[in-house]
Amino acid sequence: VQVVETGGGSVQPGGSLRLSCVASGFTSDRYTIGWFRQAPGKEREIVSCINARTDSTYYSDSVKDRFTISRDAAENTVYLQMDNLRPEDTAVYYCAAVTGVNWILTSQYEYDYWGQGTQVTVSS
Repeated sequence: VQVVETGGGSVQPGGSLRLSCVASGFTSDRYTIGWFRQAPGKEREIVSCINARTDSTYYSDSVKDRFTISRDAAENTVYLQMDNLRPEDTAVYYCAAVTGVNWILTSQYEYDYWGQGTQVTVSS
């Protein structure tokens, strides 16, 4: 299994970015893709996740109603649309995958496959 993130960059507060996670190597649709982020000096935290079998989703309170996770099965891609970005959203964003599950998972320790991360900077 491989996961590769793209789409980071710099944006002003209130702006938008869309991150993409291309995930490959799955043998079934029993997997969950999660987006995590880590700001300097802080622990890595869950942002959002989606299960491929059920399309169940999760959002952390800090991004609810601003970020949207979606999945394009044909393209093997999970997107994180980030709107109304704030300076506190600045972090390295990681895509991660865990296989063999029909449910969402929010702990980073439950994910087995990680991308290299992409920087998101929100600043005026």
